[in-house]
Amino acid sequence: MICNMITAQEPAIQWEKNWGGSGEDRANSVQQTTDGGYIAAGFTFSNDGDVSGNQGNADFWVVKLDANGNLDWKKALGGTAEDRANSIEQTTDGGYIVAGYTRSNNGDVSGNHGLSDFWVVKLDGSGNLEWQKTLGGTADDRANSVQETTDGGYIVAGYTNSNNGDVSGNHGQADFWIVKLDGSGNFQWQKALGGSFIDEAYSVRQTADGGYIAAGHTVSINTGDVTGNHGINDFWVVRLDSGGALIWQKALGGTQQDIARSIQQTADGGYIVTGHTQSNDDDVSGNHGFDDFWVVKLDTSGGLEWQKTLGGSDIDQAHSVQQTTDSGFIVLGHSFSNNGDVSGNHGSWDFWVVRLDNTGTLQWQKNLGGSDSDVTASIQQTTDGGFVAAGCSFSNNGDVSDNNGDFDFWIVKLEPEPLGVSDIFKESVHIYPNPFTNIINISDIKGIKSITLSDVSGRTIKSIPAAPELNLSDLKPGIYFINLHKENGDVGSFKVMKK
Repeated sequence: MICNMITAQEPAIQWEKNWGGSGEDRANSVQQTTDGGYIAAGFTFSNDGDVSGNQGNADFWVVKLDANGNLDWKKALGGTAEDRANSIEQTTDGGYIVAGYTRSNNGDVSGNHGLSDFWVVKLDGSGNLEWQKTLGGTADDRANSVQETTDGGYIVAGYTNSNNGDVSGNHGQADFWIVKLDGSGNFQWQKALGGSFIDEAYSVRQTADGGYIAAGHTVSINTGDVTGNHGINDFWVVRLDSGGALIWQKALGGTQQDIARSIQQTADGGYIVTGHTQSNDDDVSGNHGFDDFWVVKLDTSGGLEWQKTLGGSDIDQAHSVQQTTDSGFIVLGHSFSNNGDVSGNHGSWDFWVVRLDNTGTLQWQKNLGGSDSDVTASIQQTTDGGFVAAGCSFSNNGDVSDNNGDFDFWIVKLEPEPLGVSDIFKESVHIYPNPFTNIINISDIKGIKSITLSDVSGRTIKSIPAAPELNLSDLKPGIYFINLHKENGDVGSFKVMKK
């Protein structure tokens, strides 16, 4: 499929906001909410400025913004020890699910098994605590990714050094640890995956068939569940069925450090993975020097379709990838370079946003930041066709304003992209009614090869045969994208709302 952009001009900043206090405040995850606003989570060491209620050390910090980046509400959660949130998602009931790790066993936290535990927190739509769960054993256990599943439960991924308490089957040192919870946070199943050395998961997503895909890195070589490691660290991708059984695994990389941070199933049933690589051999080619962004497209069985190294001669590390509604990709990380693929660095680390087409060809790139360190974590395409990015900033110049001291949560909204092929396609096709109740109509399906439906997080929910009338009565109320794939490769994406 080919979907070329008419212009490669990068979008401008629509707005940017700093949130925090005089201590260190870092955002690790952001998502657009169904009301058009945004939810962000990370951790805070502050208890002044925008932050209140910190119970000591680092607390989970959750910030709800309106569509213009103004504060709706904020919430500090934790105990007197260290508590750090790494992932947040809005849930279908309008609340939020948050995951990270805790060393506390007081305040909002109970049930800690020792050292750090996975900490999973359910909030209502106003940020009030509904329930919390600590998961793990007596060693260090840290959650990095959470997603609501189609059955109303949750899938959580990170790593475990334990082999007691909630954890069984650890292969040695750190293992991927995948945990399935029901809608009330009750434990359903767990799976430790790895070999005799260090294996850490950073991202998990439910797949269209109800199974799961997870990615991180492995230091293990041909032990336990791991085969094919190319040396030192490799990207490690694991495919599980709905009950957590391993279907396949894939080690990807070269003879140096290769660490995967983000994975998503793509509309064609394959997978897009990103992270960073120091290699320039085996699976990796085109490295510009030291760490590069590494973007890998896999087929449905984990076979390598294409790979792309992006960066300059300094350190460039990708942390987040999402397929866009035109079947291309948006990638976010941070960059110290100002050559090669990178231009416009403001000094030190910058947010670096990279737009790729569906074959991995660079469409545009954009540096965001100031003269100090600006470090990224998460990006998402927004319903207006723009993007929202989150991380932290120590700067107070360049693109950055109103820093409160030390690192702040830094949330950046980019404007919709310039006119592309999919925008032209949309001028000739109408979808109605919108909002809809159960049935939606397409005015002209001539030349439409297939239809996919995705949610606001970019997850493909289903593939639908091309038809002038679609019965979507099985969907829960909310915002969705209907993606029309034409025979010539063009993709038209329409935002719809089910009442």
